[in-house]
Amino acid sequence: MGPLLDAKAERLARACLALEGLSVGDAFGERFFVSPDTVGDLIRARALPAAPWPHTDDTQMALSVLESLRQFGRVEQDALAQSLAHHYDPSRGYGPSMHGLLEWVRLGIPWRAAAGRLFAGQGSYGNGAAMRVAPVGAYFAENLDEAAKEAVRSAEVTHAHAEGIAGAVAVAVAAALACKLAREGRRPSRREYLDGVLPYVPSGLVRERLRHARDLAEGASVRLAVSALGNGTGVSAQDTVPFALWCAGERLESYEEALWLTVSGLGDRDTTCAIVGGIVALYGGRGAIPESWLAAREPLPEWPFRDEADKRE
Repeated sequence: MGPLLDAKAERLARACLALEGLSVGDAFGERFFVSPDTVGDLIRARALPAAPWPHTDDTQMALSVLESLRQFGRVEQDALAQSLAHHYDPSRGYGPSMHGLLEWVRLGIPWRAAAGRLFAGQGSYGNGAAMRVAPVGAYFAENLDEAAKEAVRSAEVTHAHAEGIAGAVAVAVAAALACKLAREGRRPSRREYLDGVLPYVPSGLVRERLRHARDLAEGASVRLAVSALGNGTGVSAQDTVPFALWCAGERLESYEEALWLTVSGLGDRDTTCAIVGGIVALYGGRGAIPESWLAAREPLPEWPFRDEADKRE
């Protein structure tokens, strides 16, 4: 195997690791959509949900992202749009706007036109582009500028609004930076970590709230973080990504601690846990994901890892 193939294999291995962390986080968080009367007690007791843990649309869409990276070595937008539409599974809990958009793409409407139709032509600023993008950051971890650029390409397929795109950029750069820090053997403070992300995030609400996430006092409580940053209840990039990156920055060295911290914020807990899981796995490595959690998550399908010829057999 030559150096170029070695480099591609290493990139793909990182992207697969991000997918593992993302999918386990997604499935873990989704299991805590239980009665408000009991969820707090379950989290405080660290009571793991019974297996199996099904994944949601967060993972389903990330699988298509990984497929594009494996096949093309980049985000190929037309292929990504077709894969997202082809593998659309309404049972996975997609947001209302994605139900419509992916059906339009299935019907042959170009993805750019479909994404631009949403929300009276403003496009979506939901958290769907951010929740699936960690494999992009992992794949392009050697170059944060490239990670940000490819994150934009991955987001545009479904999110035409600047905030939806900014959320994807922030998560991809955070994932790439986690890889870089792991290689250097360095554990930054949350402030230093988010200082490394902010220069790549376009101006707007996502960036403004990331600055708040950076500036929260050391030892700030989850309740304070949620009140300042949101927790995904609005299912927007701006009320999801800053909280998720605050959690990642707080517990970058421990996948398990990061996920318990994140789920304790409640809100859109499958998505915040997917974002955090994809990032923190890249810092700690696959061994940081508890084996029992991997075993509990439903098996991932094989289609993102197979060539088209193999799929036709």
